Amino acid sequence: MDSAHAVDRGQPVRAKEPAAAGHAFDRGPVRTALIVGALGVVFGDIGTSPIYALQTVFNPDDPHPVPLTSANVYGVVSLIFWSVMIIVTLTYVTLVMRVGNDGEGGVMALITLLRRFGGSRRRKTALVLAAAGIFGAALFFGDSMITPAISVLSAVEGLGVAEPGLKEFVVPITAVIIVLLFMVQRRGTAVVGRLFGPVMIAWFVVIGALGVKAIAEHPEILKALSPTYALTFVAGHFHIAFFALAAVVLAFTGAEALYADMGHFGRRAITRGWLGLVLPALTLCYLGQGALLLHDSTAYRSPFFLLAPGWAQFPLVALATAATVIAAQSVITGAYSVANQAGQLGYLPRMRVAHTSEATIGQIYVPWINWVLMVAVLVLVFAFRSSAALAYAYGMAVIITITITTLLFFYLARVRWKTPLWIVITGGGLLLIVDLLFLAANLTKLVHGAWVPLLIGLLAFTIMTTWQRGRQVVTAERVKAEGPLRAFVDKLANHQPPLLRVPGTAVFLNRGKQTAPLALRANVEHNHVRHEHVVIMSIETLPVPRVPDSERIMVDDLGYSGDGITHVSARFGYMDVPDVRAALRLLKPKDTEGEISIEDASYFLSKIELTRGPAPTMAVWRKRLFIATSYITADAAEYFGLSRDRTVIMGSRIEV
Repeated sequence: MDSAHAVDRGQPVRAKEPAAAGHAFDRGPVRTALIVGALGVVFGDIGTSPIYALQTVFNPDDPHPVPLTSANVYGVVSLIFWSVMIIVTLTYVTLVMRVGNDGEGGVMALITLLRRFGGSRRRKTALVLAAAGIFGAALFFGDSMITPAISVLSAVEGLGVAEPGLKEFVVPITAVIIVLLFMVQRRGTAVVGRLFGPVMIAWFVVIGALGVKAIAEHPEILKALSPTYALTFVAGHFHIAFFALAAVVLAFTGAEALYADMGHFGRRAITRGWLGLVLPALTLCYLGQGALLLHDSTAYRSPFFLLAPGWAQFPLVALATAATVIAAQSVITGAYSVANQAGQLGYLPRMRVAHTSEATIGQIYVPWINWVLMVAVLVLVFAFRSSAALAYAYGMAVIITITITTLLFFYLARVRWKTPLWIVITGGGLLLIVDLLFLAANLTKLVHGAWVPLLIGLLAFTIMTTWQRGRQVVTAERVKAEGPLRAFVDKLANHQPPLLRVPGTAVFLNRGKQTAPLALRANVEHNHVRHEHVVIMSIETLPVPRVPDSERIMVDDLGYSGDGITHVSARFGYMDVPDVRAALRLLKPKDTEGEISIEDASYFLSKIELTRGPAPTMAVWRKRLFIATSYITADAAEYFGLSRDRTVIMGSRIEV
């Protein structure tokens, strides 16, 4: 037996150590196409924030308005610039993006790293931080509902600036655009995606040019680049600056996207896109709006669109709408990815996932998530009816996610890289103070709409933790019902009456090799037959994004070589497609003691009917929630890539 086959015969294959940012994108020269792609996908949200951020700060209808004075304009613009520098450039681009799980980023990646590096002595701390990470992921669903609403609404509101008589059509037009956006999701973004980069490049060039025009007319605004104006504003007018922070946070919404999309484009491509185009364009645009406000106090109603001359406002509205649709598209796709990853890691039921691109694995479509998001976004649009009102709700989810990410990063820096404690406490403490100031300011908007993302996040968090706990209960009950696998296989050889062997291959999907599949047990006990070749296959999701084919399968003949019964473990990453037939094609003839036909095999699945039992495993309301959530579970045959006409489903009942 060769050494490679010995590995497949049951020796565990260790998952590769995740690199800090070890994706192939970050080795060798950065391709221009990657930077263009990153500009189109990663920066849509943060790139469209100039439409509404400064407008929200000086909105007189705000519960805590900031007076429009020259000193406050300098202070706010300076505060926006340095907040973006600290949160985005320092926290994310310089620090957080150096931590990756096999090159992948995002809160879910940090959670998997916590599992790996938490250690037994720090288990309780790691569990608490992991729970915080799950809450951050749950908040992303709230963000994915608010972002399309506020982004598209703010862009279409430009019609009312260009032609006041069109104001009453803003909400209906926004609703139509949103419905169309969600309707085309099932077609995928492979074709549209090619346009994202050029459109966003045009967007950043235009907003930068508009800013340069206003700065050239009033160059004194450049003084706002000095941090002294931000510090003076905060220290000298803290009672005003504190409330302004709740709107300033809108300037860096979308910062998490830089980290979450790191696996698609690589850290260096995102960094170069940010430093080379996005940051300069945003800075120029905010400075330009500040210059406009210094010399036209009436421009507070829409300082972004009023930067453009009258003839250019309608074209700017069209470009802004395209940019905000791209921003919405990016966060919608992100919601699909988070739901898919959460399902792979056991925090949500598996849902039907359609891959919409043969070239890009990250382009997926999750129908159930899509329609829930569409309804939620429309409700937000019709309930709030303006981007200014929605802005009160927007910042809360963003800043909580940023705070959690910062906390998890510095914890991992300590336990993984052994960073000196004084650096962790000093650096982490200073950044967390900034994050917590923004968080405290957003709490003042709680009764004005900030409760919306919190409610959505808490609901999603409750569902995710309930599903995780319910799975543990069901798994324990299944172990009792299934019984030990090896003992069951022992009985097959001496079964009375003798089992009838039928030609062909039967593949039984199972959770592991410790217990016998319920479908196999039922087939033997009720039908008294077994197939010539029996493959018991367990699916294992590793806490890494992807598993290469060379490490995909592990074979165990269960000690019955020549009897035609084989156990196969198939390993997938949480971003892999769990394709059972593709994994089986990796088997060699000697693995199964003969050639098996994957296409002609019969596939047996065990379907579990959940009922509420008297055992005190969970609170009654959580049992009901768990059972209700189970109804959105995707069809197992479709999820695992099985042919329906070759799949047999056998059911059993388990109490929770």
